[in-house]
Amino acid sequence: MLPSLTRRSVLAAPALLLAHPAGAQSGWPGKPVTLIVPWAPGGSNDVVARLLAPQLEARFGQPFIIENRPGGGGSVGMGLVARARPDGLTLLVSSASNHVFHPLIAKDLGYDVRGALEGIAMLVDVPNVLAATKALGIRTVPELIARVKSETHGMSFGSSGVGSSNHLAGELFRLRTGLDLTHVPYRGGGQAINDLVAGTVPIVFLNLPTVVGPADSGQATLLAVCTDRRVGSRPDIPTMQEGGVPDYAVRSWTGLFAPRGTSRPMIETLALALQEILAMPAIRARLTDMASEPIWMDPAETDRFVAAEYERWAPVIRGANVRLE
Repeated sequence: MLPSLTRRSVLAAPALLLAHPAGAQSGWPGKPVTLIVPWAPGGSNDVVARLLAPQLEARFGQPFIIENRPGGGGSVGMGLVARARPDGLTLLVSSASNHVFHPLIAKDLGYDVRGALEGIAMLVDVPNVLAATKALGIRTVPELIARVKSETHGMSFGSSGVGSSNHLAGELFRLRTGLDLTHVPYRGGGQAINDLVAGTVPIVFLNLPTVVGPADSGQATLLAVCTDRRVGSRPDIPTMQEGGVPDYAVRSWTGLFAPRGTSRPMIETLALALQEILAMPAIRARLTDMASEPIWMDPAETDRFVAAEYERWAPVIRGANVRLE
């Protein structure tokens, strides 16, 4: 079920869009728009971007080109947008991992994320999940905990990169259980899931949409979601707390951001178009299939949400002593 804010937004969308038709106020875009995804192809941000891009192209009459620029825990691609001209032609499909977590553990990105980027819209909520390679023969979190404790050298876990929400999900799991776990960072969720299926890495913490396909085809086992409640589209997967891990919850999300200084009419026009797209039954159904949930927020709400995320996670990361490796 959509959050109450989103339900109200969906009901208001048609009237808002009639008042602000796409591109009418600013003449934007006028040229192709590049959507920078700061992760490798196959991850949840990439999947969301490729779902929305055709709809944006149809509304604005210009190509919306997906450009994957992985590296540095998402900071490489994010930096490209942070330093781009604020003309609305280079935008960032961002996540909690690169937008909040990585800046909190990095010594110096060379730019201030919140100072350099401003929100266009929050798009979807993406649950994280703990998954095991099929060859491990484990189906529950208690079974995994027992197996790790029996291993002389512990066990490794994969994530989409240092400072990602997946990485922090694994570190929080390690802290709450006291297990001997070693982090193996990848350059994106797609690469991590490939190694999980191949058995190169025994367990991973990844965004649920990245793992759904391999799990449904019998190539991986979903042990627990990292949210504080079960995911509506996959109620068969227990939470980590149900698996015996107390005080555990890690949330991820995907949003769209622009270089600070981008014109307000452009930002508002694009935000309203995204509001309409996320309200489409076909898009909502596809997101549900991907185990994600639309959580549209307007530009101001998006900026406030990001600020609150920083306030929430800064003390947690300091307490866990998470650092760049």
